[in-house]
Amino acid sequence: MDPQHVVNDLVIRFANVNGTGSASANEMFAKSVFRMGIPVTPKNIFPSNIQGLPTWYEVRINGKGYLGRREGIDILVGVNPQSQSRDIESIRPGGYYVYDNSKKLHDQYIRDDINYIGIPMIKLAMEHYENPRLQQLFKNIIYVGAVATLIDVDLEVVKAVIAEQFEKKPKLVPPNYLALSLGVNYVKENYEFPLPIRVERVDKVGDSILIDGNTACGLGAIYAGATMMAWYPITPSTSIASAFEKYCKKLRIDPESGKKNYAFVQAEDELAAIGMVIGASWNGARAFTSTSGPGVSLMNEFIGLSYFAEIPVVLINVQRGGPSTGMPTRTQQGDILSSAYASHGDTKHPMLFPSTPAECFEMTVQCFDLADRLLTLVFLISDLDLGMNNHLSPPLKWDDNKRYDLGKILSAEDLENMSEPFGRYLDVDGDAIPYRTIPGTHPTKGSFFTRGTSHDEYAKYSELGEVYLRNVDRLAQKWETAKTLVPSPEFYQKENQSEYGLVFFGTTTYAAIEAMELMKEEGVVIDSMRVKSFPFHAEVVDFIEKHDQVIVVEQNRDAQFRTLLINELEVNPSRLISIVNYDGMPITAHAIKTQIVDKLSVAEA
Repeated sequence: MDPQHVVNDLVIRFANVNGTGSASANEMFAKSVFRMGIPVTPKNIFPSNIQGLPTWYEVRINGKGYLGRREGIDILVGVNPQSQSRDIESIRPGGYYVYDNSKKLHDQYIRDDINYIGIPMIKLAMEHYENPRLQQLFKNIIYVGAVATLIDVDLEVVKAVIAEQFEKKPKLVPPNYLALSLGVNYVKENYEFPLPIRVERVDKVGDSILIDGNTACGLGAIYAGATMMAWYPITPSTSIASAFEKYCKKLRIDPESGKKNYAFVQAEDELAAIGMVIGASWNGARAFTSTSGPGVSLMNEFIGLSYFAEIPVVLINVQRGGPSTGMPTRTQQGDILSSAYASHGDTKHPMLFPSTPAECFEMTVQCFDLADRLLTLVFLISDLDLGMNNHLSPPLKWDDNKRYDLGKILSAEDLENMSEPFGRYLDVDGDAIPYRTIPGTHPTKGSFFTRGTSHDEYAKYSELGEVYLRNVDRLAQKWETAKTLVPSPEFYQKENQSEYGLVFFGTTTYAAIEAMELMKEEGVVIDSMRVKSFPFHAEVVDFIEKHDQVIVVEQNRDAQFRTLLINELEVNPSRLISIVNYDGMPITAHAIKTQIVDKLSVAEA
């Protein structure tokens, strides 16, 4: 095959076996491309078992800066016989299959419309390394060297990344360099290079960094002033806890005593974890937990306690495929409704929707401020794609002049000067947000307990219907106050130009932005809005009211975000058109564009 010459616009997929050390090699490849100034988006697609099943690492390289997943593989590096048939099918016509030709490739894997590049990876590894485990590990670096040469990655950059990777184990650098050279030299001696599909150094990343959303959340919690985290391990949120602990050890150790200025507790289950967080928060700490959909289900009872007793809590939900155990290592946006209305009875919880690691950092901080201001549980709604994959992101920035919004907290002096009795659930200011006191603030005044049972304005138990109504109606009024405090949406046009609107949130943003550009090239103009929060800001209502038809993009089967819009804004369902994706892989721009064009054609017919 003779494909067209393409520079800085390709998708490479590495097909490996889980547990063979391929992830670090593949990540070093992606970093090397990034260090050449080229926008890159890696996706680690891994199984839920520990070792043995197929795993893939997909790298999109795009000079225009499109960061969403793209359909079609240009170069596939196949070293896993289990997935070989499907891997070869996934290659675009004219693409390349790079494989281990230490053994002959069976005729059933031959396609006439793709190119084959054989590298004797395991044979080369066996000739130069004695230990079988090392042979497997260095086979990965051999193919990195081969692919880097084929697409013209700067080999000095690759070597610098390797040296950085093994900075604390310098003895491993020379054998990795050797493996790299084995792949490089084999390509140079046996094939024409570079390929027509290649990379070229540019300066398109600026000061951007590669970071995953979970790490950014962990750092955000520290900078938000969180001093306590309780959690229970669950994919894909566990690395938030790892990041929080890692950076607390650097940033939260008393320089004089060496003691920890934080509490980090792995609880016996999710319910215990959020119970500990509620207790710590009631006692004045900024506390949080992280989990995924199954954990939210288990936490429902205590989520209701936080809502009704009005105790601030931050809960980071990194969504995965459900229901039940579902697909624990695949991404979805399937917890929208279960988070918004978590727990029994009438409850509503603020949610923030980050779309980048930088927003994971910033919105984690905002969640703590909102929780303290509103005296309620606030969700940060992420997903596996954002949380566990590295993304090109602006640097995480912090304003040293920032002051936390701790909400309405009465001091001992405030309590002494009060002429009326303190009411823990009393609406003093007309915004439905009561004041609170921290235990120990005053020896006799203030509130030292709270309750999840029905109570009056002074936290006294009551089963009187009129008392209950006053309380829950105030909570509903507080929800109206929350609408004025949550982040406003982002618009992608200065003024509306179309009768059609496009709504998206979270990680659908990458593909939606690219889809809009693709449609614009074909003369299709559509107004767009990225929603950042729930309850819905007044600008969300205004955008929907000003468009005849609104297309809602989300990653779940049942169009949960559309349902939330209909339920909360009382929108005529016929005006909201769904575009959904729920196969566990991030939605693509092509899928969005194709469905929009099809649905608009039907609407106009």
